[in-house]
Amino acid sequence: MKLFAPHEWLIAWRYLRARRREGGVSVMTWISLIGITLAVAALILTLAVRTGFRIAFTERILGANAHVALYRFEGGRTAPIADYDSIVKELQAIPEVTRAAPLVRAQVMASANRRNAGVEVYGERAEDLRTIPLIIHPESAQGDPETLGRDVAIGIGLARKLGLFVGDAITLISPDGPKTLIGTTPRIGKYRVGYIFETGRYDTDATRLYMGLAEAQKFFNHAGTVSEIEVMVADPSAVGTRREPGPVTQAIADAVPLLSPWTWKDGSAGFLAALKLEDTGMLIIMSVIVLIATLNITSGLVMLVKNKGRDIGILRSIGLSRGAILRIFFICGALVGVAGTAFGIVLGSLCAIYIDPIFDLVSWATGGGWDPAKYGISKLPSQLVAGDILWSAALSLGLSFLVTILP
Repeated sequence: MKLFAPHEWLIAWRYLRARRREGGVSVMTWISLIGITLAVAALILTLAVRTGFRIAFTERILGANAHVALYRFEGGRTAPIADYDSIVKELQAIPEVTRAAPLVRAQVMASANRRNAGVEVYGERAEDLRTIPLIIHPESAQGDPETLGRDVAIGIGLARKLGLFVGDAITLISPDGPKTLIGTTPRIGKYRVGYIFETGRYDTDATRLYMGLAEAQKFFNHAGTVSEIEVMVADPSAVGTRREPGPVTQAIADAVPLLSPWTWKDGSAGFLAALKLEDTGMLIIMSVIVLIATLNITSGLVMLVKNKGRDIGILRSIGLSRGAILRIFFICGALVGVAGTAFGIVLGSLCAIYIDPIFDLVSWATGGGWDPAKYGISKLPSQLVAGDILWSAALSLGLSFLVTILP
């Protein structure tokens, strides 16, 4: 037995195409259809941008930074790490570890062309630096990455601040210089810029400078030692935190018990919590918008039922059951919900795919723009995910079917 009889489809389709002199139902049908289309499109676009922001910010945190950093503590303070080569070999033996490298990290003042800027120096071996995809394969680059180790590499933002190009010299000034009878004197070093990278992450591009490990050890008084060991793993989400270590972090801690791990989640706990709260709030708000749009179906069906009271009486007199009448009006509302959902998915997906030109047009019309310094990423991110589209369709269809029963 079919759920809906052919004559029920025929009558429902006839009612949906009603003309103005027959009660204006077609106008309400179009209003409901447009409302659901826009609501579903807005929901899909919001979810796509939300997912894009999550991916972009997570990549900003993980792209050129360690998933797990290992430090040595003595007397409550960090201490230099010696014998780092053997430690790296121990870490590389762990199956989940994809990269382990010794690192000297420090903050200095950089100067060039009578301009100054704060710089975070990463001293790494050239072969280790070439294993960071975001640096070796950035959005754009100038110079030759093979010069890493001899020359220094800087981000595009730092290059613009100091007016530097490939081949220019940059001066680094560190307060932690050699100790003399009159105290510690600043250390000054001059280096050639051999490589300029653009990762699309504002903080990395504006402050990061890479130099060879041997030169960094000399410049920062780390003779035969490093400041930390940076580790990258296959699944960054599995590292856990210092208080609740994941299986990967626990394996690392067991391999090198004298060092203390600090995961990327420890440094971004507040950000991740805020992101989760924002996700929940956004889903609730957009769900309410879809509900309001589907209630237009209720308004249209109420008018339809009221205008078709005589027709209902005739249909009942010729033998149609109450269930058949209910199914006819259910079909009317459901068809509007299905069509609006389908159009909304198409419109929302297109907007998510072409978000950049749309945003540029809106920015041009309103006189605004995207500020990478404020948001930390170079452009408005958008990422379509099948799960978000399916969830949006299920929500819209579920509400559409539910509200058709009320009239």
